[in-house]
Amino acid sequence: MTTHRRLFLTQVLSVSVLFVVLVFAIVPLVFGSAQYIVFFLLTGAYFMIILLFYQVYKNYVRPVKHLVETIDSLVSGNYKVRVHEDFHADTGRLQGAINELARHLQDLNRQEKMHARQLNSVIENMASGVMLIDQQGYVHLVNKRFVDLFGLTRERYTDSLYYDVLDQNQIDETVQEVFLYEQPIKNEITLTKDLTTYYLEVIGAPYFNQKHDLRGAVLVFHDVTEFKRLEQIRKDFVANVSHELRTPITSIKGFAETMLEDELDKELEQRFLSIIYKESHRLQLLIQDLLDLSKLEKVDFHLNYQVIQLDGLIRESVEMAKVQAKAKGMDLTIAGEEGLELSADYDRLKQVILNLIYNAINYSPNGGEVTIAAYNSSGYVKIEVSDNGMGIATEVLPRIFERFYRVDKARSRNTGGTGLGLSITKHIVEAHHGQIFVDSVVDEGSTFTIMLPKEQT
Repeated sequence: MTTHRRLFLTQVLSVSVLFVVLVFAIVPLVFGSAQYIVFFLLTGAYFMIILLFYQVYKNYVRPVKHLVETIDSLVSGNYKVRVHEDFHADTGRLQGAINELARHLQDLNRQEKMHARQLNSVIENMASGVMLIDQQGYVHLVNKRFVDLFGLTRERYTDSLYYDVLDQNQIDETVQEVFLYEQPIKNEITLTKDLTTYYLEVIGAPYFNQKHDLRGAVLVFHDVTEFKRLEQIRKDFVANVSHELRTPITSIKGFAETMLEDELDKELEQRFLSIIYKESHRLQLLIQDLLDLSKLEKVDFHLNYQVIQLDGLIRESVEMAKVQAKAKGMDLTIAGEEGLELSADYDRLKQVILNLIYNAINYSPNGGEVTIAAYNSSGYVKIEVSDNGMGIATEVLPRIFERFYRVDKARSRNTGGTGLGLSITKHIVEAHHGQIFVDSVVDEGSTFTIMLPKEQT
C-alpha cells in the first residue's frame, strides 16, 4: 500500500472515529425526533467530508503522486515514461507540461545518441589513428586505425596507462608538453612494423571542461609515410635532373671554351664539334622526355583512342628501329598472332613499343636478336618484347621503372639514354588501363610484357 493511500485511509478512519464520538456525545443530549435529525445531519456531514477527502485525493494527491513518480523516472534517464493526463482535474495542465517535457527530453536523448553514434563512426573510420587519455594518463578511447598502427588489441589499450602500452619516447614527450603548455603540440615518430618503417606525424591537443579545467589530451597520428616517400622521390628527381643536365652542359661548355681559346686543327675541331652536337642532342632528348613525362602525369592528360591494327603498328615500329639494329648486326623478328585489334592511342602505343625495342637493342650484344610478339588473351592483347642481352638482376627489377634508374649507367649514357624511357613507357601503359611486367635472367636476356584491354570504357 502506498504512502498516499495510507494517508487517505488514515484520514477516513480519523473522520469515522470523530463521527462516532460526536454521535455518542451529541445524540443523548436531544430527545425524540430531534435525535434522528441530529443523527442524519452528522451522517450527512460525515459522508460529505469523506467525499471531500476522496475528491482531494483523486484530483490532487494521486495525480501529484504520479507526477512525482514520472519526474523520478525522467531524472533516472527513462524518457519513455508518461503520466496520465486527466483534463478534468486541476492538475491536467501540469500533467501535460510534464509529458511535453518528457517528449522533449526523449527527442534530445535520441538526437544525442544519434550524434554520439555519428561521432563514434567518424572517429572509428578516420584514416588517422586517434587516442584519448585523461589527465592521469589512462587511455579512454582508441580507434581502428590506431589499433592497426600499433598492433595491440583495443581492450589492451583501454583503461591502461598510455606509457605502459606505448614505448615510443616521442609520444610521451608530446603528452607531457600538451599537459605542460596546455596547447597543441606536433611531433614526428618512426614506427617499425613487420620490417616496414612508418613515419607518423603526432598532433596532441588538450581538452577542457566547461570551467576550462584541463581534463586530458587527444592525440592524432597521421601516417605520412607516403608523403615522405614522395618527398624523397621529388628530391631525388631534382638531384637527378640537375646531374643529368649538368653533365652535357659541362661537356658542351668545356669543348666550346677550348675551341674559342685554342687554335685547333681541322680534325680536332670536327671531333670537338661532334661531341658538342652529341651532347646537345642528348640534352634535347632529356628535355623532351621530361616534358613528355610531365604531360603524362597531368590530371587532364587524355589519349586519342582509335581502333588499331596491331600488325601494322608493330611493323612500322620495327622499320623505324632497323637502322639502329643494323648498326649492331642485330635481327628484329616479328612473331605471335596476326589480325589483332585494340582501342588505343596510336602514337603513344608506338612510343611504348619503340622504347622497348630500343632498350632491347641497347642492352643486347652485337649480333643479338630482338623478338616482338603479340597474342590474344581473354579480352586483352599481350605484347612481348624479348632480347638475349645482358639481363637484369632480380634485386633491381622492382626499380627499373623509376625515373633515371639505370641498370648499367655507363652503357645507358653511351647509347644516348636519358633514364626516363621505361618510366614513360609505364605511364603510357597505365594510362591505357594496362599493366607492364618484366622477366629477366642475367646473361640470358629479358622479356617485357604489356597487357592492354582490347576495348576502353
